[in-house]
Amino acid sequence: MRPTALITGAGRGLGAAIARALAPTHDLLVGGRRPESLDAIVEEIPEATPWPVDLLDHDAVAVAAEGIERLDVLVHNAGLAELGTVAESPAGRWRLMMEANVVAVAELTRLLLPVLRASNGHVVLINSGAGIRANPGWGAYAASKFALRAFGDALRLEEPSLRVTSVHPGRIDTDMQRAIVATEGREYDPTRFLKPETVARAVQQTILTPADAHPTEIVLRPWSPPGGNSER
Repeated sequence: MRPTALITGAGRGLGAAIARALAPTHDLLVGGRRPESLDAIVEEIPEATPWPVDLLDHDAVAVAAEGIERLDVLVHNAGLAELGTVAESPAGRWRLMMEANVVAVAELTRLLLPVLRASNGHVVLINSGAGIRANPGWGAYAASKFALRAFGDALRLEEPSLRVTSVHPGRIDTDMQRAIVATEGREYDPTRFLKPETVARAVQQTILTPADAHPTEIVLRPWSPPGGNSER
């Protein structure tokens, strides 16, 4: 029997790339906020099962999680990013970043712990370079990613039957990144960023790491040859 993986935020960008990378070896549950957001990835990977649920609606998440009877891999990819300096960020922005990037992750993990324990499963947290170092204008987002890293550290210690990996990629060439760069008032140059497929391959290799090893943290940064121009 093939292992089963649930990927949140799988409708586009990095989540879709992770789904493509795992499709040859895993039965997939592809998560997204709305059913129509998953149409393209399910058409591309017909064997995948759509798992549409708004992760901020905890009652709906509880109902959706009840239908998962077996799970080997949980990839937390869904999240939000809103920029703003501390002076520009009201309480609502901080709450939204924490709710989307930490609380939703913690609650879904909690609900799925029984099936993850049963399979000695693997939880992969798609974090960020901002979860290691905060930059100006990224305070609320970085705080949520630092908290996500702490969540992963705690889960790793509390659930010794699970493998828990925090993945910290730098900026990735996605639609979300285009929106962020537009907010920053800069011209978008995709060559400055990591490719989603590159990060997805790192996630795939992490999941396929033999069971005698526990990959706890993976850090990826955009790179270009000397003289190039990449976001770090």
